Amino acid sequence: MSDAVTEIERGLAALGESFQKRFAEAQDEPALRHAKAEVLGKKGDLTAVLKRMAAVPPEHKKSVGERVNEVKASVERAFEERLAALHRARREADLNAPPFDLTLPGRVPAPRGHVHPLTRVRHEILDIFRSLGFEVAWGPEVELWENNFEKLAFPPDHPATDMQDTFWVRVDGGAPDAKVLLRTHTSNVQVREMSTRKPPMAVVSGGPVYRRDDDVTHSPMFHQIEGFLVAERVSFAELKGVLTAFAERLYGEGTPVRFRPSYFPFVEPGAEVDVGCVFCRADDGSRPACRVCKGTGWLEILGCGMVHPDVFRHTGIDPETYTGFAFGLGVERVAMLRYGIPDIRLFFENDPRFLAQF
Repeated sequence: MSDAVTEIERGLAALGESFQKRFAEAQDEPALRHAKAEVLGKKGDLTAVLKRMAAVPPEHKKSVGERVNEVKASVERAFEERLAALHRARREADLNAPPFDLTLPGRVPAPRGHVHPLTRVRHEILDIFRSLGFEVAWGPEVELWENNFEKLAFPPDHPATDMQDTFWVRVDGGAPDAKVLLRTHTSNVQVREMSTRKPPMAVVSGGPVYRRDDDVTHSPMFHQIEGFLVAERVSFAELKGVLTAFAERLYGEGTPVRFRPSYFPFVEPGAEVDVGCVFCRADDGSRPACRVCKGTGWLEILGCGMVHPDVFRHTGIDPETYTGFAFGLGVERVAMLRYGIPDIRLFFENDPRFLAQF
């Protein structure tokens, strides 16, 4: 028999005498697992013994391999037996211990959580509009195509109605021709309120909306605030007054506000609303080096406009008697500007290290 075979046999014999003692001395599961790693781990005793396998003659490799497998199996059996014994002992100790009064107060106070930053900003925005005379209403997140697009005067071939932009839903047991989707905006609340109530009315709503969009500034699910006012002789002047007051209450008194013409299917005329950059306010309102507003001194926060007569017709309101305005803004956009957050996805990853900063 070669020297390599003899050395391996001696090593296995010594190992067989030592691991039982190590396992018996382990008083808890971590210590037992550490003892097992010392035997079978990459740097364990068995690995050290097997380094001589390369020198074993071919005619002895089978018998030596079988012996090694026997030792491995015995180590595994001894480990499982000792682990089961430790579990039994711990269970018996728990059962035989003095009874524990579950009604006693905790010795260490549990850390208190706080409202998510998006929820905080949404509540603040809704509170501002409440103070301006609006009432809060809610609507479903799963909506009919008619309420989400048709009654808001979207043309049938509008890109937002494509599968690429919208999450469509199949309703089991529903009408085969029913078109159902996850709402792409909170404007469905506007349709529902205007279809079931009579003017005058001033309503604001907020909640999650869904679109097939995902990058650092867009998320498949995000939050919007939608508001509208309908009454007799409402003009763009009232719209400017309400949104200017909103911007000052949100960003501070004296915040500059700018209206730029824009197109939305459900308003005419339509506008984008910008506020003076809250990050680089200076004497002239801008800094060339500002990365947020890119040196323009302005930040876009919402879209708005006068309610389109077709929306009134679809919801049963006489456009010859009543006029109104509507507006919508993204909660994430406001929160990102307020807290200087560069990536919208941070809001939804639920990382406590991020959320604990607010």
